[in-house]
Amino acid sequence: MNGSSDPVRELVELLDLERLDVDLFRGSQPNSERARVYGGQVAAQALIAGTRTVDPAYSVHSLHSYFLRGGDYGVPIVYDVERLREGRSFQTRRVVARQHGRPIYYQTLDLQVHEDGLEHQDTMPEVPAPEAGVDLGALMRAGGSQEAEALAREWAAVEARHLGTSLTGLPEDPAHPSRARIWARLREGLPDDPTIHLAAFTYASDITLLGASLAAHVIEQHDVQMASLDHTLWFHRPFRADQWWLYDQVSPSAQGGRGLSLGRVFTQDGILVATAAQEGLIRPKRPR
Repeated sequence: MNGSSDPVRELVELLDLERLDVDLFRGSQPNSERARVYGGQVAAQALIAGTRTVDPAYSVHSLHSYFLRGGDYGVPIVYDVERLREGRSFQTRRVVARQHGRPIYYQTLDLQVHEDGLEHQDTMPEVPAPEAGVDLGALMRAGGSQEAEALAREWAAVEARHLGTSLTGLPEDPAHPSRARIWARLREGLPDDPTIHLAAFTYASDITLLGASLAAHVIEQHDVQMASLDHTLWFHRPFRADQWWLYDQVSPSAQGGRGLSLGRVFTQDGILVATAAQEGLIRPKRPR
């Protein structure tokens, strides 16, 4: 999405996969200056591939995935869907993303027909409005990120407002030493299709989550080798990805060169709509 005058339209086009055969799809690539394909893109395209093999009466309630290899922006990604379960209430798909004949990403999707049931949810924390946050792109530039400009162009479809971390801006919470919060939304232009909103949110959900595992440490992100190892999402209630949602992130543990981050996603009116989890590599760079 580098230099695009309409980054949301370009994201929607990125999610419109080409069908090659039954349960086999091909995803296009954006122009990018970065060395590896953004993980949120692969996850979002895989979600679209899986849902295109299921009756529209079923909607995604969870996805679990592993990043196996860095993706190559130079060639398309092929998505191979396996139908694991064809139930009346639930259906399950496994999606393998391949490049150069090798798998780069695995995703398992579970989908469910709507039904009524018991209801409860966590309470949304009290936070400032999105307008009080700091633009994420500006924050990355100020922090000296070597990829700030490239990331800002690639993520141009997403508007994100940083509210703070456990070191700067958030109230002290001894029980959770590593926290981060942002407001985010997709910019105007998404169609009304609920699956597109789920995929667009999936795309955006990978932007800051792993960074929460660094929030307790006085270290710059450009001094750390970071890479997502896995990514999990649970979708609790329908929502629009182009309306503000709070990404309340906490990292319960970091060890062995890995960090674990969890994220609760609330709409502005306090509805818990999704939960995210990710473990990733956070290896401090060593002098050569």
